[in-house]
Amino acid sequence: MLIFDEMQSRGHEAVTLIQHAPSGLHAVLAVHSTVLGPAIAGVRLFEQDETIALKGALALSESLTLKAALAGLNYGGGACVVMMPESGVDDPHAREALFRALGRQVRPLESRVVLTEDIGVGPSDIGFLAQETPGTLGMHTDTSAITAYGVYRGIKASARYALGSESMRGVRVAILGVGAVGRALAGHLHREGAKLTLADVRPERAQALAEELDGSAVVPCSEILDLPCDVLAPCGYGHSIKSADVTRLQCRLIAGGEHHPLTRNGEAAVKEAGIIYIPDYAINAAGLIAAATGADAPQAAEQVYTTVSRIVAAAETYMKAPHVVARRMAERRIDLIGSLGRA
Repeated sequence: MLIFDEMQSRGHEAVTLIQHAPSGLHAVLAVHSTVLGPAIAGVRLFEQDETIALKGALALSESLTLKAALAGLNYGGGACVVMMPESGVDDPHAREALFRALGRQVRPLESRVVLTEDIGVGPSDIGFLAQETPGTLGMHTDTSAITAYGVYRGIKASARYALGSESMRGVRVAILGVGAVGRALAGHLHREGAKLTLADVRPERAQALAEELDGSAVVPCSEILDLPCDVLAPCGYGHSIKSADVTRLQCRLIAGGEHHPLTRNGEAAVKEAGIIYIPDYAINAAGLIAAATGADAPQAAEQVYTTVSRIVAAAETYMKAPHVVARRMAERRIDLIGSLGRA
């Protein structure tokens, strides 16, 4: 991977490698844009190698830029991907040390970077960061639950365009990944009468959730892309749908809580296949909105519903793919507000 070529092609401003040997901290901090304001950087923690961490930070930070812009927030986009220490973080003191070390390393960037939670990171971890740097958001916000409710509302808005009705009763929904967001999303859909099929890298987690939600089915992750369904809701770690796998898809709509489930090539492939894709930065923004503005779950989710409704209405009017419309809307706000210059 030629890092400078990759940064230039995506428009990134900076990539920083962070380490602190005593705590086992190894992290990649990517700043995509600060045109609209400080870069909100989602912090995620899980097992991965350096190359995957770097690619993930680049993709996630670009997504955060577009998400903040579409949501009307005066923030840019960043990402901080933390590799799981070899000794793990089951020891609460080890976890505290890891996140406080990260906060201390990022503190000099507080005017440019604001850290908030993402996969594997919770409010208590943000609390540790906040002990070392003022550049944090979401310490008192259950962003996963709010994000899931926003995704649910976004699916309803997009289903009206893709399926002819926003009712989820009887709609076949395949959820790939039932962690915090996927689990909560499944609950919302189940209560409305959707027919759920669940898959997770930890099969026992999907099975346990299916037993809670009567009538839900479970399939292996390797099979869910082949499943005939109305909605495919990816809620995993990213890039769940490879470009080469698009020909396998038998869904009409892709809409879920996962950041960057498709690459740019994948987006082109689903467009060619006639599958409607609502991009992550449009549909999974409720948690970020709540953390940044103090909005409650219904308010943040309603903003997602309104944004997705605007996107699909424009897509229908101009006969463009919704993911193309969404990107143009976000980029237009960045250009317009950025043209005002710094206050």
